[in-house]
Amino acid sequence: MTRTGVLIETGEGKIKETNFGVLTAARGKAGDNEVYALLLDGDAEAAKAELSAFGVQKIIAISIASGDLATSPELQADAIVAAAKEYELKAVMGLASTTGRDLFARMAATLDLPLISDCISVDVNENSAVKSHFSGKTFATIKVEAELMLCTVRPNAIEAVKAPAEAEAISFSATVSDGAKVKIIERKKGDGGKVDLTEAPVILTGGRAIKSAENFSMLEECAALLGAAVGASRAAVDAGYAPHSMQVGQTGKTVGPKLYLACGVSGAVQHFAGMKTSKVIVGINTDKDAPIFAKSDYGIIGDIFEVIPALTEALK
Repeated sequence: MTRTGVLIETGEGKIKETNFGVLTAARGKAGDNEVYALLLDGDAEAAKAELSAFGVQKIIAISIASGDLATSPELQADAIVAAAKEYELKAVMGLASTTGRDLFARMAATLDLPLISDCISVDVNENSAVKSHFSGKTFATIKVEAELMLCTVRPNAIEAVKAPAEAEAISFSATVSDGAKVKIIERKKGDGGKVDLTEAPVILTGGRAIKSAENFSMLEECAALLGAAVGASRAAVDAGYAPHSMQVGQTGKTVGPKLYLACGVSGAVQHFAGMKTSKVIVGINTDKDAPIFAKSDYGIIGDIFEVIPALTEALK
């Protein structure tokens, strides 16, 4: 049995659903690991119902004696390290999100320990994890020899499975020195109300065949009905139809949704590298020989300007 900590991320005051897959991995193959949920900006008591459903035994609400934890990623990383030591954790896991990549890199540097990032499966009992290499052409199993295993998990890569447990809420005040060199002074959100690409359970991606930036509204209407995010291929971005922030692929964002709809995307290897771990891939293209069909679970040979509106109407 391994005592494992999971950094729980929140968004707009709610626990992100992508945390639940990480909690599932933290329980181990036998499901008997002791799981500690680490909260930096949440109410441990309020989080009990959601977190205990996925096997969490201890919910640690982390605070610091002095300084502003909310505005300093350095203090946050130091506080997590302090909690890991206090509760003698053998592993700390989290999401391979913007926040996770930042904090876990700081923790690894502070502790002088290895970090396995963007994993698609984890075995905390064996101190090992699997991650993609060479643009998704192969997968490597990495084993670390360390007193504390640090790893981040690709959102949606691990299926969340419930395992109800009795959870105890605990407050922990970390003693850390406020010598932070970086402070968050303001947050500006783009694409208000839209689902984050890297965490979306469903994604519709438009390729060059979308023909214009205005035509992405067709995908957005369908996405709204599916609770999905809208992405773009590099060809669509290079053509000026979408911003780089929407790009999925080797030079864009890596995603792993439960359902991925490639709308007018040819399916080049560079694009496939960014969405290879999608659970179900649906290709829509007029070219029956398009490479995307060789990578799809389902294929629709058709015009996206006919298929997507028909899907939207069916969903309505």
